[in-house]
Amino acid sequence: MSRTADIDFTFQAPVTASLIVRALSESGWSPAEPRGISYAIQDEDGDLDWSSAPPETLGQIIGALDSPEREQQSIGVSVYHPGAETGGLLLLFPGRREASFTPSINRRSHTVAEEMTDLSWYLEQMLAPLFKIGLLGYTAQDMAD
Repeated sequence: MSRTADIDFTFQAPVTASLIVRALSESGWSPAEPRGISYAIQDEDGDLDWSSAPPETLGQIIGALDSPEREQQSIGVSVYHPGAETGGLLLLFPGRREASFTPSINRRSHTVAEEMTDLSWYLEQMLAPLFKIGLLGYTAQDMAD
């Protein structure tokens, strides 16, 4: 049996990838993961096409993700917490008031139930910086598929 865990965020006003990445950097998060920068832009078929690039291209990648023609497309970027050696995929949806984070890089297990994700740890690391940029609320779930 597999599991799916994610945290869905809702913001007061539209946010950008650069705003979220900058805010999360206050808590030690970085878009540079062990394999570089991973990012995605929704294609014409509605699929997310994931790509990787070297860390020195971050400015160009964020610029492409935040370009006005992408506002009605879903975009994504991996975020990684080097100090905790964990991270995941951060998706922003059309209109940019909603985002979702899926722990997928060295997912932290819960201490009481190891098969479950320690979503409280991720929330502890993300809520304060995201609240500063207009977070209205969140929904967190860990479900068996």
